[in-house]
Amino acid sequence: MKRGIDVSENNGNINWPAVKDAGFNFAIIRLGYGKGHLDGKFYENVNGALNAGLKVGVYYYSYALTEEDAENEAEFVDGILEDAGLDDRIEMGIWFDMEDADSYKERHGVTGPQEITNLCNAYINSLWRAGYAYVGLYANLDWLTNKIYVDQLGGCAIWCAQYSDQCDYEDAHIWQYTDSARINGKMFDADIILE
Repeated sequence: MKRGIDVSENNGNINWPAVKDAGFNFAIIRLGYGKGHLDGKFYENVNGALNAGLKVGVYYYSYALTEEDAENEAEFVDGILEDAGLDDRIEMGIWFDMEDADSYKERHGVTGPQEITNLCNAYINSLWRAGYAYVGLYANLDWLTNKIYVDQLGGCAIWCAQYSDQCDYEDAHIWQYTDSARINGKMFDADIILE
């Protein structure tokens, strides 16, 4: 079993050697969000993690309201990975972060499971067509079981967020089980995941 951490610019400056020394094997790093917003610490985080000897993956927090929006988000991700020379170094997957923490989708009328599933498919299929093999969906247990038709996603990898002592989503490839960890003697606010 591998332990990983998921981070974004919201985590500030990260001591990547300390993350490695704390027993983490990989990091999944936010590439961006919305309509072409690059995470302000993406390059720093991905290079720091790689230099510390961690495997890396990336995720994109979606604000897509249409399938075209989702395809544009995928195109943005592909362009950044190519620009950074990372398109063949992303061993821990490229993830579509499908949630609605700020009710953006709901406020814009995107609420039906088929509509949400279509957004996921548009992103995932775009990256598969671009040649990436390890593409997946991130969502919490409620969204995976009630708001997305996962069986329509072509067998993509699933990253399930469920803060519990077990993962109740049977087909999860990775499981996010907490939002904090002790690293270098200090509490660190970041999601911890198991592969």
